[in-house]
Amino acid sequence: MFTLLGLSTIIFFLLILIGVAVIFSFIPVGLWISALAAGVKIGIFTLVGMRLRRVPPAKIVGPLIKADKAGLNVTVNQLEAHYLAGGNVDRVVDALIAAERADIPLTFERAAAIDLAGRNVLEAVQMSVNPKVIQTPMVSAVAKDGIEVKVIARVTVRANIDRLVGGAGEETILARVGEGVVTTVGSAESHKHVLENPDSISRTVLGKGLDAGTAFEILSIDIADVDVGRNIGAQLQIDQAEADKRIAQAKAEERRAMAVAKEQEMRAMVEEMRARVVEAEAEVPRAMAEALRQGKLGVMDYYNMQNLLADTRMREGLARMGGEPGEPGESSRKGKER
Repeated sequence: MFTLLGLSTIIFFLLILIGVAVIFSFIPVGLWISALAAGVKIGIFTLVGMRLRRVPPAKIVGPLIKADKAGLNVTVNQLEAHYLAGGNVDRVVDALIAAERADIPLTFERAAAIDLAGRNVLEAVQMSVNPKVIQTPMVSAVAKDGIEVKVIARVTVRANIDRLVGGAGEETILARVGEGVVTTVGSAESHKHVLENPDSISRTVLGKGLDAGTAFEILSIDIADVDVGRNIGAQLQIDQAEADKRIAQAKAEERRAMAVAKEQEMRAMVEEMRARVVEAEAEVPRAMAEALRQGKLGVMDYYNMQNLLADTRMREGLARMGGEPGEPGESSRKGKER
């Protein structure tokens, strides 16, 4: 009997301990005690409500203690609402503390809006105190004399808290500075002027107000490096001359093709005319035969004409044989003459 009573008592105390452990694990008593020790008034039921709303109390109580110690007027509801909206409560509170110490006007609503916009509000506050230097990639521009100039610039910027929401980022600053460098170098009469006065680039670019609509304020633009590149003007002239040469060659080839075609056409016409001559000559025997049948041509006339043709052919043959000096036909002809 005694054993059963002792066992029941032990089980009862174990259940009590388990219940207390469960309660203390659900109710953040430790955080509540820490808040009381820090002088921050927060109810135990408020912490329980955070558990029910699935908000980690540690992510609210810690920043709340920091804000209270820094003298900031921040409520639990503001921190909890920002956490539920997906913001970083600890970073917002750190940014508010840094802004307070640097005497930068920044409200909780503004800081929360910047954080929810995807920007690092703490880094922005730090950049407002300590400006940041960003370097542009190598910008290639061509002066009026056709010489390429390569420029690298360093831009000192400071974050503008009022324009962080909706303002353009660093990429826009770099793009605008690059555009200003190209415009300034392109308007220079000679690349030597740019090399002698690189500060003229920074003065011209800085006076264009390139930080308008951005989240930054440009403090200075310094030319880090200036180098001479290719002779673009000469290269363009070479390319133009090469293109003109190819065009002239194409036109000459076209004229040659037309001449060849014309030559072939003329040869075809010559062959056609020869065929017509042969055709006309073929009509001569027919005409003679018809004349003989009709009695318009006598037999003796026909033989006389044949003799005349034979004599003509003989003379032509002798002429061909004696056409070149020193040939046998020529010597025999001279002998006959003597």
